Amino acid sequence: MASALPDLSIRQLEYLVAVADSDTFALAAARVGVSPSALSQGLAELERRVGVPLFDREGRRRVLRPDTRPVLQHARQVVALTADLTGWAQRTRSGDHGRLRLGMIDAAAVQHHGEALRRFRAEHPELRIHLRVAPSGDLLGELVDGSLDLAVCVEPVEPLRGVSTEALLTEDLALYAPDGRRRPGPGAGWGPWVLFPRRANTRTLIEAALRRRGAPVEVVAESHQPEVLCEMVRLGLGWSVLPVVQAESGDRPLEGCGVLARRRLVTARRSGAAPHPAAALLEQALRSPAERPLGATTGIQ
Repeated sequence: MASALPDLSIRQLEYLVAVADSDTFALAAARVGVSPSALSQGLAELERRVGVPLFDREGRRRVLRPDTRPVLQHARQVVALTADLTGWAQRTRSGDHGRLRLGMIDAAAVQHHGEALRRFRAEHPELRIHLRVAPSGDLLGELVDGSLDLAVCVEPVEPLRGVSTEALLTEDLALYAPDGRRRPGPGAGWGPWVLFPRRANTRTLIEAALRRRGAPVEVVAESHQPEVLCEMVRLGLGWSVLPVVQAESGDRPLEGCGVLARRRLVTARRSGAAPHPAAALLEQALRSPAERPLGATTGIQ
């Protein structure tokens, strides 16, 4: 039958390490923040629980016995591992450790918040960030089912059950004509269109704005990727409505012919979920970037 393990406290082991590393009991007691009498009582209890004497007396002083090395080594290891665990817990609570599952639409990940995200990763090197770039609908679905901790996406047209959102920025959606004209003509003269897919939140905003302008919405091609839509415009396949920050950047920018609408990007979280420290820190970083790209403003517009 195996013998029971002694019921040693981490505090008592910390006392033993302090005594070993200090010249006097008074210094050791100060090191661990207790009185010399409390230190002495704790060490006496440690001796009792270990079941072997740990100290010899030299006059009025107590000194560690030479044969207590195994106990001292064990104490050092436990105290060090406990300190590691405490540090890990503190970093986790503060958002400096653990894992953050982040979802972002392409404009947020590349144009709007790429630099802020790079800075955040550099400032939190022990935090494992899993980034997924996808359309807003996909990100919101993954947020609801628990696959993501935080999403940065286009604001849903209707509130989504189980999801809470907070405005992050608004950005311009501009008209782009296949012949490169700069001034918008009457809405009846626009089209056909190459747009985001029908179920996309941005597509819903665009169609509503086009109808307000009296423009027919004849869609001849769809893509979730703005760069593909830009190329379709260059090839003359049709008109499009795109975020200015994506259509008018890069080596081959399109020339816009007027802002048609604006879309709001939001941060999205699961309603009622326990706070995620790293997600909260990242949200702060995203709300205070060094600069804003073309066609974007902060907050609610």
